[in-house]
Amino acid sequence: MAVEVLSTKNGRKKTALSRTHAASWAAARAAGRDIPLGHAAPPPQPARPDRPELLDPRDVPRRRPGSDKGRIAMLHAVAHIELNAVDLHWDIIARYTDTPMPIGFYDDWVKSADEESKHFNLICDCLEEMGSHYGALPAHAGMWRAAEDTAVDLMGRLAVVPMVLEARGLDVTPGMIAIFERAGATRAVEAMQVIYAEEVHHVAYGSKWFHFLCGRHDLDPKEVFHDLVRRYFHGALKPPFNEEKRAEAGIPPDFYWPLTESATTPG
Repeated sequence: MAVEVLSTKNGRKKTALSRTHAASWAAARAAGRDIPLGHAAPPPQPARPDRPELLDPRDVPRRRPGSDKGRIAMLHAVAHIELNAVDLHWDIIARYTDTPMPIGFYDDWVKSADEESKHFNLICDCLEEMGSHYGALPAHAGMWRAAEDTAVDLMGRLAVVPMVLEARGLDVTPGMIAIFERAGATRAVEAMQVIYAEEVHHVAYGSKWFHFLCGRHDLDPKEVFHDLVRRYFHGALKPPFNEEKRAEAGIPPDFYWPLTESATTPG
């Protein structure tokens, strides 16, 4: 199921398949029928549509959010992030089957993949309402780098993807919601509010399973997190941080403040 999603190019088709497989998994679990966990060879990179053109992050044009064009560019960037998140969550299911994990690990990431698929479609609907579509603008080529860097390290993947990259979404989304509120873009506000509420769970799943693996190996979670982020994440973490939502997701300040450029704790 995971490899089939990862091997599907078109964004709408990928997310439809993702949601179908997630529903099959949930129905089987609810009925007490476990879908067997096998072993698979996920592709090094997921299949992607011909558009958007993928550029080095430094080459992606910056647009001000005070205009319709700027807000379309912002939504396009969010759609790109959500499509990458769909692939990241199915990839974590397929890639690490040599590490025995409880069935709840798969429940969490299937649910996350389903929600990211919903998010992608919500944002695509907003783009189309504004006369655009996913693929109309260039996008960030570096989104899959964290997956490639952590392809053989499950703890590294959990540290960098949900606990750093998705946690960053908790920091920036309230400001994006405010931009669309000021513009009277009701549909975009509603879509972003759904994303904001559900992303907390995805960060929490990352924290939960990261701590689970640390416990299995009798490791200090904070020390291991700092080591893995310094190894796999390129650059310092940037405040301001949404400390309330990060705490709700199980990430305390002493996990991320020491990884900022100033490496000082608040207070």
